[in-house]
Amino acid sequence: MNTAHKVQIPERKAFLREQIIKILPALNGKSFQMVLSSNLNVADCTRQTGYVCMVDDVLYVIEAEAEKAHYPLKDLTEFHANSGIGEVSLECRHKDRLLVLCRGDMSHQSEYATIAKRLNHYRETGLWDPQYDKTYNRYCPKCGRKYRHGSNICMHCVDKKKMFARIWEIASPYKWTLFLSILLFLVITGLNMINPYINRVLVDDYITPHAVGAFSGFCMVILSMLLLHLAIKGISIFRGMALISAGNKIIVRLREMVFDKVQMLSISKISKRTAGEIMQRVTGDTAEIQNFVVYRLSDIIEQSLIFVGISIMLFVTDWKLALMIILPIPLMSLSFRLFWNYINRIYHRQWVIGAKANTILHDIFSGIRVVKAFGMEHFEMEKYDRVTYEESEISARNEKFYSILNPVVNFFMQSGEFFLLFYVGNAILHGDMTLGEMTQFSTYVSMLYSGPVFLIANLQRQMTRLFTSVVKVFDLLDEEVDISDSTDAKNIKIEGNISFDNVHFGYDDATEVLKGINLDIKPGEFIGIVGKSGAGKSTLINLVMRLYDVEEGAIRIDGEDIRSISQECLRSQIGVVLQETFLFTGSIYDNIAYAKPDATREEIIAASKIAGAHTFIMKLPDSYNTKVGERGHTLSGGERQRISIARALLHDPRILILDEATASLDTETEKQIQDALQQLSKNRTTLAIAHRLSTLRNATRLIVIDKGKIAEVGTHEELIRMQGIYYNLVMAQRQMSKMTHDNDRDAKKPAVS
Repeated sequence: MNTAHKVQIPERKAFLREQIIKILPALNGKSFQMVLSSNLNVADCTRQTGYVCMVDDVLYVIEAEAEKAHYPLKDLTEFHANSGIGEVSLECRHKDRLLVLCRGDMSHQSEYATIAKRLNHYRETGLWDPQYDKTYNRYCPKCGRKYRHGSNICMHCVDKKKMFARIWEIASPYKWTLFLSILLFLVITGLNMINPYINRVLVDDYITPHAVGAFSGFCMVILSMLLLHLAIKGISIFRGMALISAGNKIIVRLREMVFDKVQMLSISKISKRTAGEIMQRVTGDTAEIQNFVVYRLSDIIEQSLIFVGISIMLFVTDWKLALMIILPIPLMSLSFRLFWNYINRIYHRQWVIGAKANTILHDIFSGIRVVKAFGMEHFEMEKYDRVTYEESEISARNEKFYSILNPVVNFFMQSGEFFLLFYVGNAILHGDMTLGEMTQFSTYVSMLYSGPVFLIANLQRQMTRLFTSVVKVFDLLDEEVDISDSTDAKNIKIEGNISFDNVHFGYDDATEVLKGINLDIKPGEFIGIVGKSGAGKSTLINLVMRLYDVEEGAIRIDGEDIRSISQECLRSQIGVVLQETFLFTGSIYDNIAYAKPDATREEIIAASKIAGAHTFIMKLPDSYNTKVGERGHTLSGGERQRISIARALLHDPRILILDEATASLDTETEKQIQDALQQLSKNRTTLAIAHRLSTLRNATRLIVIDKGKIAEVGTHEELIRMQGIYYNLVMAQRQMSKMTHDNDRDAKKPAVS
């Protein structure tokens, strides 16, 4: 078993370096460029700890506590991670033969793929990516445990006090309302302390056989009890209103912070979490915090004050009796503390499966047309039922645990009541205590056990649920914003010159989608981007919109690095029609106006006419006021695409990006839109991706992307004459069109009897 992942270490890379130096003392004092561990034998996949490190451009391979081999980096090429069944290996080419450097279980998959990418990059450029260590060391610096997927917080080591202190920072604008609530709690606690004393007077002076109090006095005692009760209820109502008001404002602010943070995150960061997880944080976790602030916090404050007040009263009256009653409470708290890690773990599992259920539900509702089209309702129902059953099983196990723990602990806690009965009964029999005093004591003890003690018994579960939600919320709020405006971000008027300078990019640390892209685009050019699926076409335009940042190199617009331009300025001057058309729930008018909320009706209609959408819109029952339904499901694919084109045209951009903008249109409508786009693209830079190559025939230039690199550049005629990749793509499409035409012609022939 590989102990490198389990050991408690301040920093994993340093730990691995120490283990290697023990085996190879000659490396002591040298600078390690890279270290990683393995836990499977290369030959037979049996369990065996091993290491690979790079020192001074030499790779050392260690297995079974001994050096197996070492290779100069210059002799190695084509590093890659090869995934098998339950195992992954780091491989490369060594003098024209395949070399397996190390092998590990699937927990090493991402790490090996990242290493392979970095080694290839270093081999080509001589530069080691400084981001490697940040990605590589995704382990808690305190306990050495690996962070959970999509999280940067270790649930075992997080500082709980700091987390709740941050909640207080968010609540600070409403602190005076909260302080008023606490003051009212003090008043209510004081009034509650008076009530048992009145009961004592009532019993000793007016109810017992030897009582001598007058009837008028008896009425005054009853009246005072009534007034005290009304005062407590009245103040409680006022206190509750103040606390609810402050609590709701706090949660609204917290939800705004979470939602705003999600909006700030890049597509890359958001895609690491499922929609269900994000929704759970925005709604479920903030609701859990709201319930705590508005309801449970008031109970904690009130019962804590009651506990302090009753404890003081009991110790002042009889300290021996007070000890008998209160002594079990610390023992109960200690017992819950012993189960803290287990409780934390089971509630985390419940949170994860709940988020999974939300994700499945979101996918089913979002893709309901696909579900129905394939008749998969029963399948999806079973899938959701399995997850909800699993969630109910986990929840049931959690509740069973508490159903066993709580009665046991409560029995020992309430043993104080037996001491009370024995003590006061003995005192009354010996004449050392009156019935009224016994009533006062029993009332205090009843308040103690029904309030603070009951709260302590259930507080651990409530705090665990709360703590899980707090950690999840702040984990998202603390997520590093990888695409942000610089402090001196510029606002410029874009002319449309775009240049790519040695651009490298990958969506994760294991792959490189674009490799060394160099390209200059002049203002007003219509650039067609073609290539096979997965070649990197959409990635190229995503980088222009700065949905992602380049890993190496730069993209410049009018000579300015887009990272120095404010995102609002950049995107406000770029119009986009994406491959996947998306319409918001609402009217057609609202969807077109989304790009320019202050647009006039005439501007919206003009954009619709250019996009070829006006005619079909006017045929709808409510024309532009027609509701399109969720994701525009009431419209056809071509209609949705024309609306999205109208939305982009209304934006009046300096740079127009078309990602398969005419893919869902019939031939006649496509020609109309192509003619309109030809006019629209004048005096503005246009980047267009199309698999139907005929639509790009009139492009100023065509850029052919192949395996992440620019393979060919030229006009349609020039690339046809080159008879390269573009030529083969065109010929393949012509062949497909011919086959389709022949099939249609054959279908129209009369049948021969």
